[in-house]
Amino acid sequence: MTLTLDLAEKVVRAGREHASTLGVAACLVVCDAAGHLKAFGRMDRAWLGAIDVALRKAKTSVLFEAETQLIWEVSRPDAQAHGLESSNGGLITFGGGIPLRTAAGELLGAVGVSGGQVAQDYAIAQAAIKALGLP
Repeated sequence: MTLTLDLAEKVVRAGREHASTLGVAACLVVCDAAGHLKAFGRMDRAWLGAIDVALRKAKTSVLFEAETQLIWEVSRPDAQAHGLESSNGGLITFGGGIPLRTAAGELLGAVGVSGGQVAQDYAIAQAAIKALGLP
């Protein structure tokens, strides 16, 4: 399985639909396994600053093959990799970035969402991934 433009756009579309049900105007990004932009959507009224945050969430998730909030566990001030969030041009270490994986666990890319509260961004990202039937 590869992350095609059609699949990436399906992720963005599903995320937008879920964001609408929450009343959130979000930015949604899908990056490929190398961290390059594959698909993007900025909903009407979404903050301009959310564009970069969504992209960084997706990139962080790809670079470390983990959900973004899990990166916080190793980069917080009292953890072993304090300051990690300053690497790679700036990482995002709160919820809203989730890897896209095949059923076999192969990394396809990641989705990043920004525009709502952290829990809302995470829920939107989960809904976006669920649309593909991926783990």
